Amino acid sequence: MSSKLRDLIKTVRSCKTAAEERSQIAKESALIRTAMKEEDIESRQRNVAKLLYIHMLGYPTQFGQMECLKLIVSPSYADKRIGYLGLMLLLDEKQEVLLLATNCIRGDIMNPNQFIVGVSLCAFGNICSTAMARDISPEIEKVISHSNPYIRKKAALCAIRVLRKVPDLTENYIPKIKALLSERNHAVILTALTLIIEICEMDSTQIIHFKKMVPQLVRILKSLTSSGYLPEHDIGGVTDPFLQVKILRLLRILGQNDPEASDAMNDILAQVSTNTDSTKNVGNAILYECVQTIMTIESENGLKVMAINILGRFLLNRDNNIRYVALNTLSRVVNTDIQAVQRHRNTIVECLKDPDVSIRCRALDLIYSLVTESNIRVLVRELLNFLLIADAQFKSELVAKLCIVTEKYAPNKRWQIDTILRVMSIAGNFIPDEVPSNLIQLISSTPELSSYAVQKLYLALKQDITQQPLTQVGLWCIGEYGDLLVADKSQLPKDEEGLSLNVSEQAVIDIIESIFRHATTTQATRQYSLTSLAKLSSRFSQSSLQRIKTMIDNYKQNINLELQQRACEYSTLFDFDKKASILDRMPPIEKQEESPHVGNKNIPTQTPPQQHYNQQPQQQQQQSQQQSSQFGSILDGLDSPTQTSANSGGNNNNNNNNNKQGGNAMSLLEDIFGSAPTPTSNNNNNMNNMNNNYGMGGMGNMGGMVNNNNNNMGGMMNNNNNSNNNRSQASALLDIMGDLQLTPTPTQQPQQQQPQQQALSPTNQSSVLQPVPQPLTFLVYQKHGLNISYECSKPQPNNLSLTNINMVITNTGSSPITNFSLQAAVPKYLKIQLLAPSSTVIPPNNSGEVTQVSKVLNSQQGQKPILLRLKLDFQINGQPFSDVPDTPLPSLF
Repeated sequence: MSSKLRDLIKTVRSCKTAAEERSQIAKESALIRTAMKEEDIESRQRNVAKLLYIHMLGYPTQFGQMECLKLIVSPSYADKRIGYLGLMLLLDEKQEVLLLATNCIRGDIMNPNQFIVGVSLCAFGNICSTAMARDISPEIEKVISHSNPYIRKKAALCAIRVLRKVPDLTENYIPKIKALLSERNHAVILTALTLIIEICEMDSTQIIHFKKMVPQLVRILKSLTSSGYLPEHDIGGVTDPFLQVKILRLLRILGQNDPEASDAMNDILAQVSTNTDSTKNVGNAILYECVQTIMTIESENGLKVMAINILGRFLLNRDNNIRYVALNTLSRVVNTDIQAVQRHRNTIVECLKDPDVSIRCRALDLIYSLVTESNIRVLVRELLNFLLIADAQFKSELVAKLCIVTEKYAPNKRWQIDTILRVMSIAGNFIPDEVPSNLIQLISSTPELSSYAVQKLYLALKQDITQQPLTQVGLWCIGEYGDLLVADKSQLPKDEEGLSLNVSEQAVIDIIESIFRHATTTQATRQYSLTSLAKLSSRFSQSSLQRIKTMIDNYKQNINLELQQRACEYSTLFDFDKKASILDRMPPIEKQEESPHVGNKNIPTQTPPQQHYNQQPQQQQQQSQQQSSQFGSILDGLDSPTQTSANSGGNNNNNNNNNKQGGNAMSLLEDIFGSAPTPTSNNNNNMNNMNNNYGMGGMGNMGGMVNNNNNNMGGMMNNNNNSNNNRSQASALLDIMGDLQLTPTPTQQPQQQQPQQQALSPTNQSSVLQPVPQPLTFLVYQKHGLNISYECSKPQPNNLSLTNINMVITNTGSSPITNFSLQAAVPKYLKIQLLAPSSTVIPPNNSGEVTQVSKVLNSQQGQKPILLRLKLDFQINGQPFSDVPDTPLPSLF
């Protein structure tokens, strides 16, 4: 015979190890199983009670589920109580065994014994499944009107479970609910309000049925606030705060976007806000719900100000929970009446000094919302003081938001520059990547402050060169405006604001040299330093030139390939006659837009080609544009690696990835479509056009001046070698592509341009012996009424690597397809030339067709097939559609 529950608890508690406890539980479980097999009715209740204790300890007790069902069918209330308790703990709504209990629960709900009805309703409300809810819902509707309030309140709670499982039954309960609000029993009213709130949250269209109940709810709330002491409902000197909170929550739902209902609530809300005691926690709970209701409904402005003042009083409370709730609520309502929130600005700022980290976070978020043009100086000063003592986890986000509000509300550019420099000097290395680049853009776009900014940064570098972001910005400015730094300040224009510092060229070079040698200097900062020295070589006098060249030459054999490459390129510039124009000061940097996001991935965007200072002839510009426009662009939706083209300026260090690619130096983007041309002069413009025609944008720098460094002080490091070197190296590169022939026109020898028809037609001797496939037409895409067919052919019998694909697009739907766009991408062993479609509108019902021609060059003809991945974008009746299908060609092509 098994032991009593009390003995089991003592035995388990006396176990000294987990293994001993498991052993005792295993023995007791074995005894319980034996008793179940013997159908020991007398010990069944005790065994289930012990199973519940074992279940609480975390041991498996599934074998006792049937014993629970046997107990609930017993006529004894004691057995039913243990049986239903075991049913709630050992089973859930997903158990098939629960179906056996449906009839028993239905019968117990209609039992004359209120206690049996109570335990059955309690079990039903906890484990009811969808099927059980449909079966027992009629009984719940009956007992919800029971004469006993004890049963009515439990039935109302069960109705919530029924409606969550079967929302279609809502209409059956609405007439029953209205009668519950007329009850005098507070428990029944509370459960009825809970049921109404659940219905309104599940289906907002049902709110209209309860709008007429607003006056009744106002009367109930008024009676609670004005009634005297009621011992049975008094909690902390407040009459039934739970019911008051529930009424306020329902009023908030009913009064939202309803001026008439809101007007009926204004008086009682003002009364609750005024008369509720805020010295106790129960009073604060009611006031908080009252504030939530006032700010949600269409209340009067004076009432909203009162609500914000209540939240202001919450900020003075010593309880951190109340202060957190106040800050969180103020952050949500600050846009409703910012002037009322501004009155509590000092209290909010004081929360920045709170030892609780969650309070500081909420206060920071709220302060950002309070910043305006009138208080920007005061609040930024407070935020800078907080930045001095802020934890490391806050600094990065704090710096970013400080720079955002500074940029948005700065009274002038000079104050903005001073503030951002102060932020960077305090934050150290906890600076987001966008802050230095935004500061560089600000300085370059404000030429009247160039002298002032470079002198401020020079002073900052003299004090500390260990902060890498600030050091990088300083190096950039010294490189761009070093001549202003060392110039005689008395000779500056009147509109040029400066600090009148007397700085020598050698002092500037000394600082850069100290940055090179410092142990904390990163490789990226050394790259900035090299570029800054290269820039200064065209800004400083000849006496400093040799020292600059020596410092650059020291890095020509550096172990870091990026530094070595920069040093070699910059050193070569010293022999160029056009060095000064190459290293000329950058034009103002335009703020770049964010890259598009596709599938939570940042896809780099192509920057437009740089414009050279020497204007091209109009005819040459048009020809270059026509050639480049005939190539498709890589698609954002393709999961192919892309490469950002050279930036137009700035010391952005994004170039290390290119050096690590090795043989894959040309990205998929450039392999497929070629990069945009970068004209530098009339002498080498022909090479850029040729590279675009052959999809060799990644090889555009023929003269050894590699243009894949985004931080090369203005993007001036283009191909400036002489024409002979350009032609010889271009020929070597073209040999890689299959012995392409360069035939310059007799009239324009410097401008070698291939005819467009020969752009993808290299001679391939190996393909002569292969049979020429016959032209073939086949369907590759059919969806949304859009049909795409390929008409494939080989235009040159002696060059089977070239394939012409005429894409025929038709529309079988009843509505026209508009804004049609087709783009294509191919693997690296293929090169594609994609012309524009004949139209962007496809007529319906096959009444017309749109064609788009493409040419594909297969460098592994006969070994690998042709595969096109299309990017389709179009609209039907204004609804946008997008798709990315793969369209392989037959192997014979």
